[in-house]
Amino acid sequence: MRREIVTVLAVAGCTATRLGRKSDVRASAKTFSTGSCMMRPVVRLHMFLLSLLLAPLAAMHAVEPKTGESKRIDLGDGVALEVVYLPPGEFLMGSTPEEKKWATGIEGGAQPGTDRESFEGEKPRLTRVKHGVWMGRTEVSVGQFKRFAEESKYVTDAEKPGGKTQVFDPEWDGYRLTTKVAHPWKSMVGKSWRDPHWGFQNRDSFPVVCVSYNDMNAFCKWLTDREHKAGRLSEGLEYRLPTEAEWEYGCRGGSKESLYFWWGNDLERGEGRLNISAIDFLPGRKKTWPLGKAPWSDGFAFVSPVDHYGEKGRNGFGLADTCGGVWEFVIDHFDPKGGHEEIYYENAAKRTVSRPVCRGGNYFDVPGNARSAVRLGIQSPTYSDSRDGFRVCLGRVVTKQ
Repeated sequence: MRREIVTVLAVAGCTATRLGRKSDVRASAKTFSTGSCMMRPVVRLHMFLLSLLLAPLAAMHAVEPKTGESKRIDLGDGVALEVVYLPPGEFLMGSTPEEKKWATGIEGGAQPGTDRESFEGEKPRLTRVKHGVWMGRTEVSVGQFKRFAEESKYVTDAEKPGGKTQVFDPEWDGYRLTTKVAHPWKSMVGKSWRDPHWGFQNRDSFPVVCVSYNDMNAFCKWLTDREHKAGRLSEGLEYRLPTEAEWEYGCRGGSKESLYFWWGNDLERGEGRLNISAIDFLPGRKKTWPLGKAPWSDGFAFVSPVDHYGEKGRNGFGLADTCGGVWEFVIDHFDPKGGHEEIYYENAAKRTVSRPVCRGGNYFDVPGNARSAVRLGIQSPTYSDSRDGFRVCLGRVVTKQ
């Protein structure tokens, strides 16, 4: 191939010489010999021909990353973020009537309400993710978000004057309809991602929570700008939240079947993979979550460290903790009819998100709400909760510019 390139340039050089264009070539230019012809590559014609030749060759020989291939993104100060590659593909998005029946049954334990639109948005349909993306192996951690906040001096919605976030109420000790504390979560001032009110020390390895849709997008913009400035990010790409379709495609791990969880339909196979409302409660309390349906201890009353379960907790794409753990925000506005991959790709400038979408369930939820297909509509872009987090996606630009 190299010989062909040299030959084309040599012919171009000979042509210029025969046309009497030697005066266009600077005398100081380095010359290359090919046969009986002299070639001077500083000539603009030569450079133009070279660019025409190399462009299609580069496209021909561009190698698509392998499925599950990973790369580390340096965030500075020894902090990194890992993303894995998801190729374009098709999958069955949503759930079947049988799955919805299981989700609201004895084992699933779900009680669909207005936030989930009674699971009506889970209509099964073949969906295609047209472009490959890189997705965070894990949810964004406290340590990674801390790096962003320190470098950018960012203040989250919950930390602003008058800001609030939903956190666990330590006075709660069970569901009793006659007591004043009926639900374990309440809105509090002075709590944030720095202190989610666990009752124990927050860790850098935990998924970051108590951050809003606005805060998540600010993190993604910071990362995009940082990588552009460092010359590590091509034009037309950005770090952002995944679309609903990208998220569910990633959650299912490459499966083309309509399964409850990425590993299948058997809840018991979730042991060692799934942090949900199991038999665990707060340290030192001899109680269990009353919603607990999983017949095992997942080891944590609240969040677990990201990728805590290792290889067993990763799906076919290598993504960890996609079911359970914390709810994960996606970029789309909540559409009761279901998620659509094209919602941002084709109509980004006209979309306004007033009700974000969460996917995947959380550590407090029942199995029926930790499925691959489950969707949750959030009340506003400023809302935050100690059960909600996010993971990043590196892909085509779809956010408003």
